[in-house]
Amino acid sequence: MDFAGSSERTTAERLASQRVSARGALAVARRHGRTRLDRLFQEGAAKIRMPRSDGEPLEAILINTAGGMTGGDRLAWEIDAGADTSVMVTTQASEKVYRAASGQAEMAIRLSAEENGRLAWLPQETILFDRAAFSRRLDVELAAGAQALIAEATVFGRGAMGERVERGIFRDRWHVVQAGRLVHAEAFAAGPDFHTTLGKRAVLAGAAAMATVLLVAPDTDAWLDKVRDIVGERGGASAWSVGGTGKLLARLYDDDGYSLRKRLVPLLGLLNGRADMPKCWSL
Repeated sequence: MDFAGSSERTTAERLASQRVSARGALAVARRHGRTRLDRLFQEGAAKIRMPRSDGEPLEAILINTAGGMTGGDRLAWEIDAGADTSVMVTTQASEKVYRAASGQAEMAIRLSAEENGRLAWLPQETILFDRAAFSRRLDVELAAGAQALIAEATVFGRGAMGERVERGIFRDRWHVVQAGRLVHAEAFAAGPDFHTTLGKRAVLAGAAAMATVLLVAPDTDAWLDKVRDIVGERGGASAWSVGGTGKLLARLYDDDGYSLRKRLVPLLGLLNGRADMPKCWSL
């Protein structure tokens, strides 16, 4: 994807740039009565750190040392939760996707949990800048009896900095399977005219921040009233019985990332149970 005409490009933009190609992988297993690190792989700008903890779940922090992404960058994360384990994954900071001179930034996320494993994928927000081009793919495979809490929040420009996102490309695809059966799939696409797309009432009605939260676990309908109280009028939530388990899906939107966080943090804290929120999240 190329948003800048040749006459608008600087000399630096016309020069070939080094692109990020990074991958981080983490696997946990249950040993001696608790969740412990089983395998760790880090390549390129993808780093994983685990704060010391005496209890469950094991917490992992993902770090992109490149400081953000732009056109042509590739970043992949893989998280595997073994049987009877509990792992919570977040990011050190918000992932920033900058203007793309050419191509698009791509992120691939693969999550899996074995029988009775519990996995929480709770990255901080992705912030898209004007003329960013970004594609994200999330694939989740759960065994029977496994549970997953998955959240992704996206912010279109930093309102506090006076930024306005007019043009760009954003593609987001989720595919969640449990015990070989599809339990959730969705695809979101916006651009190249962000202003028009996001301004539609059926999309964000002019808001600049949104989040999707998915819980796959038994008896999700028991959480529905509390979830709707937190989400309020700027979003919605529903719960179903699907594939032998339960599914709760919530969507939130707001004027900026900070306002969105004020509802997203208590929502994730509620659904994450005794684990609460990752240590590096803060308002």
